[in-house]
Amino acid sequence: MNGSGLRPLVCLGAALAFSLAAVSAAASPPAEIPLIPAGFSRLVEAVGPAVVNIRAEKTLRGGGPGLRHFPREPGEEDNPLQEFFERFFGEEAQREFRQPSLGSGFLIDPQGHVVTNHHVIEDADRIRVKLGDNEEYDAAVVGRDPSTDLALLRIQGAKREFPVVRLGDSQQLKVGDWVVAIGSPFGLERTVTAGIVSAKGRVIGSGPYDDFIQTDASINPGNSGGPLLNLKGEVVGINTAIVAGGQGIGFAIPVNLAKGIIAQLKTGGAVTRGWLGVAIQDLTPEMAEYYGIAPGKGVFVSEVFPGDPADQAGIRPRDILVAVNGRKVETSRQLTSLVAEIPVGREAKVQVLREGKPLTFTVKVARRDEGRLAARGEEPAGGRREETLGMRVAELTPEAARRLPLREAAGVLVLEVTYGSRAGQAGLRAGDVIREVNRRAVATVGDFEQALARIPPGEAVRFFLWRRGAGYLVIKLVK
Repeated sequence: MNGSGLRPLVCLGAALAFSLAAVSAAASPPAEIPLIPAGFSRLVEAVGPAVVNIRAEKTLRGGGPGLRHFPREPGEEDNPLQEFFERFFGEEAQREFRQPSLGSGFLIDPQGHVVTNHHVIEDADRIRVKLGDNEEYDAAVVGRDPSTDLALLRIQGAKREFPVVRLGDSQQLKVGDWVVAIGSPFGLERTVTAGIVSAKGRVIGSGPYDDFIQTDASINPGNSGGPLLNLKGEVVGINTAIVAGGQGIGFAIPVNLAKGIIAQLKTGGAVTRGWLGVAIQDLTPEMAEYYGIAPGKGVFVSEVFPGDPADQAGIRPRDILVAVNGRKVETSRQLTSLVAEIPVGREAKVQVLREGKPLTFTVKVARRDEGRLAARGEEPAGGRREETLGMRVAELTPEAARRLPLREAAGVLVLEVTYGSRAGQAGLRAGDVIREVNRRAVATVGDFEQALARIPPGEAVRFFLWRRGAGYLVIKLVK
C-alpha cells in the first residue's frame, strides 16, 4: 500500500482529463470563426448613398378620404359604409383622392436605374425617388414583372451620375451568414438593421418562382424593394415580404434570380419565359415506388397541353421528366425555373422515363402563358358501392371530367368513402378519380370491379389516382 498503488488511479485520472479536454476542444467552435462583426458602419457609409426612398401615388375614385378608415378586407364583397356615405355625401363620396405608397429601392448604374418591388409602384400615377443626399426626382417605370414582384425604374431629369451598389452572388450565401437591410420602414428613411440568413429556398405561396431568402434582420412595411446586403456590401437579395403578425421573419428575392429579370426589363421593358406546355407535379414516395424510381429523381408529367411544344415533340402524360439540357430535375419548382430561363424559340433536350425506359426529346421552347384557367368541379350522383373496401364509385362522365377539370373522361370517380373503412384509413377521398388499379387501367366501373376481383384478400392494392389540388397520387391498402 505504498505510492505505487496510486499510479493506476493517477494514470486513469490523467487519461480521463485528456479525454474530456479533447471532447471540449472538439465541441468548441474554431477560433478563426468571428461570431460577432466589429460593426457595420463602413458598409453603411459605402452603400447607403445608393439606397433610395420611393414614394408612389395613385388616384382612386369612389370612397374618398372618409372611407379610407374602413378599408375593404380581402374577400369582402362590399363595404357596408359605402351606401351611408353615398346617401349623406352624394357626389362628395365619389371624388378622386390620392393614395400614397412608400417603399425602398437601390441604384444599379450611374444613369439612374433603380430596382424595387412591383407592389411598391403598382398602378402609380407618379413616382418620386429621394436619394441619401435628400435630392428628389421623378422616376418612370422601365419595366415590371409581377410574377417575381420586381420592377425597374429610371430617374428623370437629372444631370449627374449616381452612386451604385454591386450585385453579389446569392448562391454563395449560407444559412447563418450575417446580412444587413437598408430601407425606409414606416417611412423612416435610411434605417439600417442587421441579422443573419435564417433559411434559404423558402416557398411562401406568392407565385411559381418562390425561392426566398429568409432573414431575421428587422424588415417592416417600407423596406419593400430595399437591398439585403452581405458583409462585402454586395446586394444578395431584394427585401419583399414579412410574415403577418410575425416577429423578426422577413423574406428577400435572391439577387441571382433578379439579375436576369433586371437585364430583360432594362433592354426590353418586359420579361419573357420559356414554356414546355406540360402540367407537372412532384413525385410522392408512393408514386416513386409505383414507378420504380428513387424519390426526388424527376417530376411527374400530369398533363400535356395539345399543340404546345411538349406535345409536338412527343412527350406524353405520365412520363417522368428527369433532365433538361443535361441538368437533373428533382422538383417541379426547379423545373419551372429552369425552363423559364431558356430563351423563347431555342431548342431544349428533355430527358424522360417512360415505363422505365429513358427517352430524349428535342423541344422548341415557346413563350410561357400565365393565363390558363381551370373550371370548378362537380360530382354526379349514383354509382356503385364496393363494400369490402368501403367506397362508392361511378362512371366519370365527360361533363364531370370537364368540371373537375380533366381533359379526358378516363377512370372512375369516387363518390363516397365510409368513415373508418379500409379506403378511408388509406386516405382515399370523395372526388378522387381512379385511373389504375395495380397498374391495370380502369375506364369504367366494370373495369374497376374486375381489377379488384383479380387481387386475392390480404394482398396490396395500389390505386393510381388524380385528386383536385394535388394532382396524381398513389394510395396503397391491403384488401
